[in-house]
Amino acid sequence: MLLRLCLLCALPATALAQTTSSQVELANLREDVRGLVQRVGELSLRVEQLERENGDLRRKSADGARGLATVAQLNDAVADLHRTVKSAVAASQNETLQIVSAQLEKLGKQTNAAFEALAKSQAPRPVAPPPARAESAVPKDPAGGTTYTVQKGDSLASIAKKTGAKQQDIITANKLADPSLIKVGETLIIPGAK
Repeated sequence: MLLRLCLLCALPATALAQTTSSQVELANLREDVRGLVQRVGELSLRVEQLERENGDLRRKSADGARGLATVAQLNDAVADLHRTVKSAVAASQNETLQIVSAQLEKLGKQTNAAFEALAKSQAPRPVAPPPARAESAVPKDPAGGTTYTVQKGDSLASIAKKTGAKQQDIITANKLADPSLIKVGETLIIPGAK
C-alpha cells in the first residue's frame, strides 16, 4: 500500500515535469517561428528591392541599345576627325613657318645693320703701348731698398710676400695709382726688402 501511495505521488511530479518541458519546447518553437517570420519579411523586402533595380537596369539597357553606334560608324567618324586634324595641323605649320621666316629675315637685316654701324664706329685706331717706366723714372728708395722685376702671374700681394715688404710701402715707393695694373717685366722698388 505504501508502494501505491508512493507511485501515486510520483505520477503527478512526472506529469508536471513533462508538462513544463512541453511548455518550454512550445515557447522555443514559437520564438523560432517568430524569428522565421521576421526573416521571411526581410527577404521579401530584399526581393522587392532587387526587382526594382532589375527593372531600372532593363530600362537603362534598352535606352543604351538605342543610342549605340556600330563599329563601322565609329571608324568612319574617327577617320573624318583624323583628316580634319591633319589638315588643321598642316595649315598651322605652314602659317608658323611663314611667320618664323619673316621674323628671321627681319632679324638678319637688323643684325647686319648693327654690325655695319659698329664697324663704321670702330675705325681702326692705333693702339698706343702703355708708357714704360724708365729706370730713371722709378724713384729710388732712400732707405736702400731693392728692385724687383714683375714676373708672369705676380700680383702686388705675391711680390710683397716674396720680398717680405708691405704692400702699401711698395705702392707708395712706386707711386702706383692702381696696384692691380702692374705689368710683366716692370721693375718695382721694394723698400725695406729682406
